Amino acid sequence: MNPWMIWVGIGVICITIEIFTPGFFFLSFGIGAVLTGVVSLLIHDLAAQISVYAVVTFLLFINLRKLSKKLESKNSVPTNVFALKGKIGVVIKDVGVNQRGYVKIGGEEWSALTHQTERLAVGTLIRVIDVEGNKLIVEKSESLEEE
Repeated sequence: MNPWMIWVGIGVICITIEIFTPGFFFLSFGIGAVLTGVVSLLIHDLAAQISVYAVVTFLLFINLRKLSKKLESKNSVPTNVFALKGKIGVVIKDVGVNQRGYVKIGGEEWSALTHQTERLAVGTLIRVIDVEGNKLIVEKSESLEEE
């Protein structure tokens, strides 16, 4: 079997795997192998082919990761509990300094902590500033405006 056929076969397998996995990981290996298959028609030395494969794959991997991150950040919308950051709620069970309490946000009750130096009493308006595990980190809010 000719070396170019092996390189192209490896490339097709990697590109096929990429179809079923996210992140452009196998795509760089697949394109690198296909391009190395084309180069192997001109260069018959196996060490040179492997060097071409390594360089091309590395360059593609770096550039495709940048593209992936760019595409991901444009369409990234916080979901689940992370979508609560910036939301306004009300304390339903006192939240003490580093002591767990409960808040209500949009009809749902959540366990909450505060890093502020004052206790948040029942009825206090709060803003969610972060999420740690299954707890919301909250602070006192002066307005009903969400971020």
